[in-house]
Amino acid sequence: MLLSSGDALVDFLPVKAMDGRDAVVPVVGGSCLNIAVGMARLGARAGFVGGISADMFGRMIADHASASQVDLRYATRSDHQTTLAFVRSVGGEPQYAFYDEATASRNWAYRRGTIPFDEIEAIHVGSTTLTNDKGAAEALAMIEDAGGSVTISFDPNCRPNLVRDKARYVDQMNGFAARADIVRMSDVDFEYLYGASDCAPRAQSMVAAGTSLVVVTRGIKGAQAWHCEAGAVEVEAPTVAVVDTIGAGDSFQAALLFALRAIGRIGKDTLARMNSDELFRALSFAASCAAITCGRAGADPPQLSDVGAELSRLLPNSPKPNGSP
Repeated sequence: MLLSSGDALVDFLPVKAMDGRDAVVPVVGGSCLNIAVGMARLGARAGFVGGISADMFGRMIADHASASQVDLRYATRSDHQTTLAFVRSVGGEPQYAFYDEATASRNWAYRRGTIPFDEIEAIHVGSTTLTNDKGAAEALAMIEDAGGSVTISFDPNCRPNLVRDKARYVDQMNGFAARADIVRMSDVDFEYLYGASDCAPRAQSMVAAGTSLVVVTRGIKGAQAWHCEAGAVEVEAPTVAVVDTIGAGDSFQAALLFALRAIGRIGKDTLARMNSDELFRALSFAASCAAITCGRAGADPPQLSDVGAELSRLLPNSPKPNGSP
């Protein structure tokens, strides 16, 4: 199973009412929940780890996850309220106003011994739950409990308006990156954390320090990756009529983990031995899935049926899939 641990919330997306006034519509989101949904929709056994409220919005979240076959056995239900986020687009990038005090996500606590790590191939962590000390500590405890057998994936998915002490936050994100086998972040996140426009030196230093794969996604400019064995690989972004970019990075992350699993490179040892052709195919598949999401409103990652041609290119020696791999 592939697990994603972190935030599950409800986004309020801007729409136009029938009378022309501005309005909002509630849509289930949260980066880490989106990643679990994305992996499950592609056909992987995927689960979500984190806090989900028992309130009305929490029921929406649970129903949404279950509809995509996301396993919620490792999620914690509580009476704390659901995190809410109001979204608007500025310069083509979504910006968020979060309401996240005393929420189910923020109050999630890792329960030692509840996850059978010998049955888990990879765990993804990141996003808003790491912006506070408690959330970061709980995620770190889970990673350390997983030992060295589970592949760790990390995406900071920075939310500057939730960060109270940037220097401390950057140190914490560096700590997670140092413990991760896969690090992915957007170019916007990279600039917020490190301020440099050239990602290569920082990415190469991460790889030299022990990270197997570092990926920086750059919107319409595609994605760049650095790998301990395959070296530097770059892919272009597919051309698509963009509706919005909400959830595009999450779809990329979900598809990347799915792709690595599909080609037999999700384990720690096999990940480190990946070649440049395998990495190119995995990145291209992830970029295609992100493009599909950009063509839809909100965080709506593709189903397996949406990516038949892309999956055939990812797995060129396999018969065309009729169902889950």
